[in-house]
Amino acid sequence: MTAAAVVDAEGLTKRFRRGGRRDRRAEVTAVDGISFQVRAGEFIGYAGPNGAGKSTTVKMMTGILLPTAGRITVDGLVPVRQRRQLARRMGVVFGQRTALLWDLPLGDSFDLVGRLYAIPAAERRARQRRLAELLELGPLLARPVRTLSLGQRMRAELAAAVLPRPRLLFLDEPTIGLDVVAKGAVRAFLRELNATEGTTVILTTHDLDDIARLCSRLMIIDTGRLIYDGTVEGLLATFGTTRVLVADLAGDDRPELRRARLVRAQGRRCWLAFDREHVSAPEVIAELLARHEVRDLALEEPGIEDVVRRIYRGEVAPRPGRAGAAGG
Repeated sequence: MTAAAVVDAEGLTKRFRRGGRRDRRAEVTAVDGISFQVRAGEFIGYAGPNGAGKSTTVKMMTGILLPTAGRITVDGLVPVRQRRQLARRMGVVFGQRTALLWDLPLGDSFDLVGRLYAIPAAERRARQRRLAELLELGPLLARPVRTLSLGQRMRAELAAAVLPRPRLLFLDEPTIGLDVVAKGAVRAFLRELNATEGTTVILTTHDLDDIARLCSRLMIIDTGRLIYDGTVEGLLATFGTTRVLVADLAGDDRPELRRARLVRAQGRRCWLAFDREHVSAPEVIAELLARHEVRDLALEEPGIEDVVRRIYRGEVAPRPGRAGAAGG
């Protein structure tokens, strides 16, 4: 592991036995020999379809699960063997679970967290005030946790997780079920935390908008294997080769072009897809104008969600975005 790496995984593997049977043929491989490093201060999105191995990887990183094979260190510690030491250096937020005490006022829950981590009283109060300000929790501190809305509780969970100033923060679906305003508040706080405190963040999510807005690096796992490790921009450049020309036509006829294919039509508006590696937008536009009267044109670039969906469907052949990043 390099000096700047806080997570170092090599050949990380996890297999489960169905129904506890000892027959190796009954084993299911959840994570299949993946290798990666996480540098201090990175904000990483970890994406994949249901059952891909995301949560299993996070549980091995946090010491909940013992790897079947391979090795992993987090902040220089072996998670399963040194779980208690690691717990003092990391924060964890699971979108479907709460770490707060249900019947206690929120402020009391924060006090308890501070005492568990032996944070000096003055520092604890100052930190709590700062987090309450950033996450707009001040009016909620006297309320029992059970009375909070989902968005309020998620902001409170984040505050509790980062109260001890962890070096590493694991987030599992932190915006699941939140409305647009609540998502915006959570995203703004996470950007601030990463930028000002240098907290390393690993974000597991199905919300690709979270990844596009927050993450400097994206890792995609599918069937237990790491199939992409690189930047969001690199993903779009590598796999997002399909562009779409949106045309509002003067007539009702449907365009049939040699350089683009009609993928959607709604009234006189048509969506024409083409591969930018082989055809330029001016070529498609010129052919369209030569055959049809056009009232308006717009060019749509591929979005991250479309690109990842194409990878999941096997429409493109993924390859690692970083040399040697994908294992197995």
